[in-house]
Amino acid sequence: MEPAPKTVEGWLYEGRKPQRAFRPVIVEMLGHSIEQLWTEVPDDDTEPPFVPLAGTSPAEPHVGSGMDLNEMKRTGAMAVRRAKDFLLGADRERVGEDTLGLLDDEVQRLVIEYPRVPLSAIWPDLLETQDQVFRLLEGGRVRPSQLRDLNVKAALLSFLVAKGFNDMEVPHEAMTMTRVAAACAREAEHPGLIALTDGLKSLIAYWADRPADAYHYADQGAATAANLHGTVGLWLLGLKARAAAVLGDEETVRTANRQASDRREHVVLDDLDQLGGLFIYAPEKQLYYEVESRALLGHGDEPLSSTAEEAVAGFSDPTAPNWAFGDLAGTQCDLALVRLYSGDLDGAADAIRPVLDLPPSHRNNGIIVSATRVKHALTSGPARTAVIARDLRAEIEAFPTSRPALPRG
Repeated sequence: MEPAPKTVEGWLYEGRKPQRAFRPVIVEMLGHSIEQLWTEVPDDDTEPPFVPLAGTSPAEPHVGSGMDLNEMKRTGAMAVRRAKDFLLGADRERVGEDTLGLLDDEVQRLVIEYPRVPLSAIWPDLLETQDQVFRLLEGGRVRPSQLRDLNVKAALLSFLVAKGFNDMEVPHEAMTMTRVAAACAREAEHPGLIALTDGLKSLIAYWADRPADAYHYADQGAATAANLHGTVGLWLLGLKARAAAVLGDEETVRTANRQASDRREHVVLDDLDQLGGLFIYAPEKQLYYEVESRALLGHGDEPLSSTAEEAVAGFSDPTAPNWAFGDLAGTQCDLALVRLYSGDLDGAADAIRPVLDLPPSHRNNGIIVSATRVKHALTSGPARTAVIARDLRAEIEAFPTSRPALPRG
């Protein structure tokens, strides 16, 4: 991305700070934080006593006098990709352990990064790795002892690709890819993965505003996962509660949330939980789902508001292992809803502000739908005519308009 001349003029002459897309580039180029760079120059013309950030140096952008560091990284990445292709094609008669180890590493990386980075940052690698696994399965050179492992990888990768289509608001393609993931899970005879694909079908239907379908798939998956001890069964109960809330079934919401809470005490983490990312239903995510199911019913009392604040706090640390920018935005939208229902318009505006400040690359389908719910809530109640409500509605309406599904290329 290259800033327009007007944007640069705004930085230099009008005091405007760069948006998130440009901040890390400027910090890397100049070796100081944005806050330091946008500090007023002292009147006595002395240089501010700022210490350059570690790992950056405006005086040494090159390694010695040779190749630029960024160019070294780029050409190095090309070499790694070429080596991967060599390894994947080297065992023409059989699939070697090094090949499986390479795929293990890549699957684990993609699983961990998916909820933490924009989809555009990993989408090419995700599609390529899925294709590599499919080609190995189709090639007929897989030993029986390797077949289950490769089908598990194919199911995991197809799950992530399906989630990507859902984030891009392409529900038909998302559902098709989920069925591929389910077929691979059945080939692997992995009950947890089979239940997980039912959960993804429910999730896709939920964000596509098909709550009856979302409820059906969640209920079906919950039955499959009834005797499993990992967190997938709890996720399906959370999905069931959210779908029931959209349908106005308050009794089912209470029952499903209570069952999930009771089962949390008896969880034994399984192989899916050990992967992390989208494959573990962590306590903070369970709290997020519970708050959302109650907010969708229109509740806004003080205890729920406190719980919603706790859910936001659960995703406040980006370094935490279970942090996800989408879950953080979801909890912030839910907090805004709860505060609106309690009549706290200013508090609702404060809650959703970080969501509206997200760069376009992070505005996936779920975040946009969550923000739109807040916009709809602003049209009812005594606060609907307030100036702040009108301004907030207008800002939310403009929120998705510049969202790219994926950058060109």
